[in-house]
Amino acid sequence: MTAQLLGSVSWTEFFGSFVLFMWAGFMTGQAIAQTWRPWQNCLLYGALLGVGMRLFEHMLFAAPLVSGLGFIVDTAGITAVMLLAYRITLARKMVRQYPWLYEPAGILSWRDKSP
Repeated sequence: MTAQLLGSVSWTEFFGSFVLFMWAGFMTGQAIAQTWRPWQNCLLYGALLGVGMRLFEHMLFAAPLVSGLGFIVDTAGITAVMLLAYRITLARKMVRQYPWLYEPAGILSWRDKSP
C-alpha cells in the first residue's frame, strides 16, 4: 500500500522531494498573496507543482511517471502548504497595509479595529 501511496519510491526519497516541493509551494503561496491574486490560483499552481514533483521523482529516483494516487498525495500536500502560506501572508499584509482598519486576530486572520 505504501508503494502505491508514494508512487513506488522509498520513504526517504519521498520526504526529500516532498520537503523541496513544500518549500516551493510555500514560496508560491506567499507570492500569490503578495500580488493580491485570488486563492483559487493556489489550486492551479499546486497541480502544476504536483506534476513537477512526479517528474522530479521519475527522473531522479526512477519512480513511475503515471501514478494517480501518488499524484493526488503530492498535489494535496503541496496545495495545503500553499494555501496556508497564502492565508498567513494575506493576513499579515492586511494588518500591515491597513493598520487604521484592521488588527490581527490570530496568525490566519484579521478583524476590524474597534474604536
